[in-house]
Amino acid sequence: MQILITGSTGLLGRALSRKLRAAGHKVIGLSRRKAGSGSTAFWDPEQGVIELPEGQALDAVIHLAGENIADGRWSDAKKERVVQSRVASTRLLVEHLVAMPTPPKVIISASGIGYYGETGDESVDESSPSGDLFISEVCRDWEHASMLATDAGIRVVHARLGMVISGEGGALVKMLPAFKLGLGGVVGSGRQWMSWIGLNDVVGLLELMLEDERLMGAVNLVAPEPSTNREFTHVLARVLKRPALVPMPVFLVKLLFGQMGEELLLASCRVSPQVVLDSGYDYCHRSLEAALTAAVAGEM
Repeated sequence: MQILITGSTGLLGRALSRKLRAAGHKVIGLSRRKAGSGSTAFWDPEQGVIELPEGQALDAVIHLAGENIADGRWSDAKKERVVQSRVASTRLLVEHLVAMPTPPKVIISASGIGYYGETGDESVDESSPSGDLFISEVCRDWEHASMLATDAGIRVVHARLGMVISGEGGALVKMLPAFKLGLGGVVGSGRQWMSWIGLNDVVGLLELMLEDERLMGAVNLVAPEPSTNREFTHVLARVLKRPALVPMPVFLVKLLFGQMGEELLLASCRVSPQVVLDSGYDYCHRSLEAALTAAVAGEM
């Protein structure tokens, strides 16, 4: 297959590109830098520009690009960048793809489990309604931006990602320095649910989405066994053989991180991957301890 990937230099994009190329597929990264190479195409979403290699049909597109939502407090300017980098860029990409002489057969567009908002102890799946947080609104609009492709008969999959566990980057790598020093601890009450997934399972499921035509619409990319923040803290400390004695109370989360901390660190999101389970996919890491052990050991 000939596959276009946005965000190909990010954590997910790098791992996925390696896997797809090893499987014999041709991967074209859509980049903001003009590289002059057949393996890279150029786009500038802010200017509404996309330059794809001429005469090359695309079999599939995987859209992973977007502003890092967990990088710093959410000022009004930051929130606007988050929205534009997801919603406006998706709309631009889809409009371009639909207008191609031969559109791709499938578009896989990243989304997030923030779609469901604050769920408390209730378990939600792909049939559940969206929440009322800022991130919920972003995910709704993000997914809606690809509606034109669905209307054009293209199979569209919304990959609603949970927290990705990897030793190569992401949330875990930010946590490790403190935890290795014994300075990690429970965040807030510790009762909030964290829905996670190992990087290798994200890659495996994105590959499955390319191949399995039954998969369309929303698909939760999380492991089948979510954990509370307290459980996550204790398991990570055990894997590292370190104590975790320094909690971060609610007031400090709000002081340091503001709305970002409230929605990403304190909100509870207990998500079930029902569509994945129905597909028969065999997870590499179903348990949190196995996923953290593999990530800390330097595996995907």
